[in-house]
Amino acid sequence: MLTRRQFLSYTAALGAASTFSWQTYQYLNRKPPVSINRVGLPLGHLLRDGALLQVPARRYECNTLILGGGAAGLGALWYLAKHNHRDVLLAEGFERNGNNAAYTSSDGLKAPSGAHYLALPSKESVYVREMLADFGILQSDGSFRETDLVYAPESRLLYQDKWVEHLLPKEDADSKRFFDLIGHLKQAYGDDGKKIFAIPIALSSADETWRKLDNLTFQQWLEQEGYHSPELLWYLDYCCRDDYGQGIAQVSAFVGLHYFAARNSTETVLTWPEGLAHLSENLRRHAGLQEGWQWQSENRIRLEKPASVNASAVKIKPLSDGRIEVWLRDNAKGETVAVTAQHVISAMPLMVAARIIESPEQFGLDIPEYAPWLVSNFELHSFPKEKNNSELAWDNVVYGSQGLGYVVATNQLIRVSRPERTIFTAYAALNHDTTQSVRRQLLEASDEELLQFAAQDLLTVYGEGFWRHVSHVDITVRGHGMSVPKPGYLSDEALLKIRNRNTGLLFAHSDLSGYSVFEEALYWGVEAARKVLA
Repeated sequence: MLTRRQFLSYTAALGAASTFSWQTYQYLNRKPPVSINRVGLPLGHLLRDGALLQVPARRYECNTLILGGGAAGLGALWYLAKHNHRDVLLAEGFERNGNNAAYTSSDGLKAPSGAHYLALPSKESVYVREMLADFGILQSDGSFRETDLVYAPESRLLYQDKWVEHLLPKEDADSKRFFDLIGHLKQAYGDDGKKIFAIPIALSSADETWRKLDNLTFQQWLEQEGYHSPELLWYLDYCCRDDYGQGIAQVSAFVGLHYFAARNSTETVLTWPEGLAHLSENLRRHAGLQEGWQWQSENRIRLEKPASVNASAVKIKPLSDGRIEVWLRDNAKGETVAVTAQHVISAMPLMVAARIIESPEQFGLDIPEYAPWLVSNFELHSFPKEKNNSELAWDNVVYGSQGLGYVVATNQLIRVSRPERTIFTAYAALNHDTTQSVRRQLLEASDEELLQFAAQDLLTVYGEGFWRHVSHVDITVRGHGMSVPKPGYLSDEALLKIRNRNTGLLFAHSDLSGYSVFEEALYWGVEAARKVLA
């Protein structure tokens, strides 16, 4: 395990410019106020250790109970309500909308503390297309509403001390060969008639010719195929860290190719200032969700419209009659109630479900490896000056950095002139050590250490003058940000078993796909809802 001193040494090595800027800033003693949100702590660790269990004060019965208000849970809720199944209770969990759709707001500005965009849905992502059509984002002629598409300039890369358009540093023989292959794979089908690479991944071909790539890391496959361009390898590693939380040395070769080959040909994305919270809040509205519902005196819960409670599941117990008993703990008051339901959709990460289900071995729950994340929102009262008068893009990335760059929350605001204030959201997927060691480092790091690491790309770009524009920093630490699709994840028997369950207790989470993106979460949420409706 790295010590705090070693962690500091690591952050100091991120770049001389960043270090100099930080030291100068400390000397000037104008440190901005910093808020640190370690998501799920301490309640998550108390839940893990069974310390939140207490005898339920009351008992209730209901028809359908959804555990977790992330994309999968809200997707299930939306689909059930759309098909007139509204007698549904939602237990929100620890974080509204889940970690992928979390966001922050400050004096009228919104910014994501989770994911910041949705790629245009593939042909196979029928549930996403249906949802976007319900919201008016996907229009009747098949086009997307212009205000939901990212505004130009979409992205830029600081490469060799100059800004270049897009994120691939340069086109060379290796990159041309790789993307020629991707062009072929986008249209390739397996011997079972399915696309080799599809989103949702459960709809991908089972053709062993390509499935065997899951036995290798992406890095091993790239070496095997003779790809050596430093710029291409950096770009592929960046893309994997951005979507999977780990780089080419850790993720499966299948999922590395899947990132590129399962997407549509266009690079345009859908985005909003608050990120994916925009979609989650729309799911709530379209489901007609009554938020903040209060427990009633009557034992039997009957709902004409779906309702949510600010509570988290702490125990799940399948009963002999096929129903499911769930203990729910009020997130604010700490009081516990027991709810017995005909249908329960567990829309929580599998690591949480495995901790609270009675006899989890009966379900074959296998806890995946989760990648740590750092999402940091820098609230600016003015814009810093751009190098060589380059135009600020929505997504801004530094070549060779351990960070993932930063996005501009006000990019989508239509104004004659640039707003005075903005929020820069910086992302970092930390894979410099084992995931367990990195989590420990994040847990032990001081606010100052976290700020130094979070600001690395911004200080590289803007230098010490950047701090003069910062009024506040909000850092979100996600120790278990997303499951990692390591080699072997495609044939994980535990995941396959959970996917195929059709009993009173159903599972719905992006973990069932082995990696974390909105399309996968929504797919499993709707699939669970369809089983309830059947």
